[in-house]
Amino acid sequence: MTGWVDGREVVQVLLVEDDPGDVLMTREAFADHGVADRLFVVPDGVAALEFLRKEGDHAGAPTPDLVLLDLNLPRMGGREVLAAVKGDPALARIPVVVLTTSDADDDVVASYALHANAYVTKPVDFDRFIEVVRKIDDFFVSVVRLPPR
Repeated sequence: MTGWVDGREVVQVLLVEDDPGDVLMTREAFADHGVADRLFVVPDGVAALEFLRKEGDHAGAPTPDLVLLDLNLPRMGGREVLAAVKGDPALARIPVVVLTTSDADDDVVASYALHANAYVTKPVDFDRFIEVVRKIDDFFVSVVRLPPR
């Protein structure tokens, strides 16, 4: 955790998302909710692993407290990213929430089999999307105790 703001812990969140519209809506959800969390964004699975492993352009990246992961990504899909994260002892403790448009049972089952901490289907409605992102943030900041770095 990075500290406290107004009695609330500030967390580092990594959003792995290639859709600029979904990135914008997620940023707006955090801003509208008055969330002080730091949101970092990478557009694909390869960049996500580089960020998490502090490689290349991401050498100085913080270790996120939470990852929001889309499944449908260029260069490396979300399932592969999830498998790599949960298979790496240095990264496995980081909670990963799959946040995707897919509501296919196969994707849900596969994500949990790869040890996703939660699976959330993105609503297509803007207001509902904002509400869902806020609830994810509330849960992982206000309800759950995250592991220390």
